[in-house]
Amino acid sequence: MAKDQGQQMSVVAALVRSSFLVNAVYAASSRKYGLTPQQGQLLCVLMPQPYGMSELGAMLGLAKSSLTGLVDRTAQRGLVRREPDPEDGRAVRIALTPEGAELVEEFYDETCRRVEDLPAGLGDDERRLLADLLGRVVLDNQVPVVFVEPDEEAAAHGR
Repeated sequence: MAKDQGQQMSVVAALVRSSFLVNAVYAASSRKYGLTPQQGQLLCVLMPQPYGMSELGAMLGLAKSSLTGLVDRTAQRGLVRREPDPEDGRAVRIALTPEGAELVEEFYDETCRRVEDLPAGLGDDERRLLADLLGRVVLDNQVPVVFVEPDEEAAAHGR
């Protein structure tokens, strides 16, 4: 049974429901750019630098076969490429193509705008508190950096 809006939600319900909310935003942004949500996540992970397959698998939580299929499909679209790993001649790294870099910048900006709108009903102090608390949960649980901070991304592109 649904609770009234004024009632307190448990931390479990709030975290699970917020993950659904963010996933829905990711899915909507992905559809707009003709991507699957997984392709959008892959492209966002690759924004700062290329990664090896094992690193990507750990960051995205995918088994090798699932990751290979995702990379194959994204490469077929011309958005990523395999390149030799300079530290291991037997391994490859996955990098954005110029087309992928251009697309992910637009996708990233769109997704940030949509996520930024989610807590629109909160004041500045509440937004900072929400960011601080969620940031602690993320850091305490050692969540990989799968989505760069908007300020870091802008700095990387000289904005």
